[in-house]
Amino acid sequence: MTSSTLQTERSLAPSADDPWRYGWRYVRRPLPLDSEHYERVPLTLQDVLHPELGDCVVHSDRHETDRMYLTQVLRAHLEPSQRAVVLSDVRTVWDLPDLRPHSPDLMVIPGLTRRENWSNFVVADEGVRPALIIELTSPDTRRNDLYDKVAHYEQARVAQYVIVDDDGRGAHRRLRLLGYLLVGGVYQAQSLDAQQRLWLEVAGLWIGLRGDHVVCYDLDGNAIGDYLEVVREAEAAQARATEAQARATEAQARAERLAERLRALGLDPDADSH
Repeated sequence: MTSSTLQTERSLAPSADDPWRYGWRYVRRPLPLDSEHYERVPLTLQDVLHPELGDCVVHSDRHETDRMYLTQVLRAHLEPSQRAVVLSDVRTVWDLPDLRPHSPDLMVIPGLTRRENWSNFVVADEGVRPALIIELTSPDTRRNDLYDKVAHYEQARVAQYVIVDDDGRGAHRRLRLLGYLLVGGVYQAQSLDAQQRLWLEVAGLWIGLRGDHVVCYDLDGNAIGDYLEVVREAEAAQARATEAQARATEAQARAERLAERLRALGLDPDADSH
């Protein structure tokens, strides 16, 4: 074994300081008095690249916030019209015998009009494949997304692969967008537009960055807020409408009280209108 090979294998193995930093899985290891004994074992970087059902992969809170936001936006944009199904963190079994399964953060699959409770999405059984995959890197595992998956998703003929990359340097997230388009069976780097966004062809949306989080934009360039933001905006609009109605009602009530006082004094409240 060469020194470079040994170094690579060490980098793929769990850290001795924190063996659980990638996550864990439970492995059946029968004991003499317990045939159903399971032992928790740490994941390696290769396990994260090619997960098994039941694996627990560790992600940061901001990673999950961005993943849920993208899932929500794409589902709302595509699924009501049955243009595509959007799956998040579902193990995907490819129709290529030499390509092991992946579990993308997000994938968009056109050609599906039904939603099932998939834990395994088997491309050969479904007869369709993802046209868009989005991965959000984590500092400890980003080499999988930046290198291995570029080659793997190209091999799987995924039309567009987008990476939201966090370089993990410093205390704050520093994000960048990378995109690849399949051209003639080979990935070509996708250019950012003048606003540093990428066009998501199958979704008909832009994806960009705002500070340390992801934002989607519609065709006209309007930012699409997350669920809580949309709810807050709707509640604020309703509150403004309610307040305006209350002011109008109070103004009408004041006008009616004034008219009653004028009539009590024997004056015509409508005299000014004649």
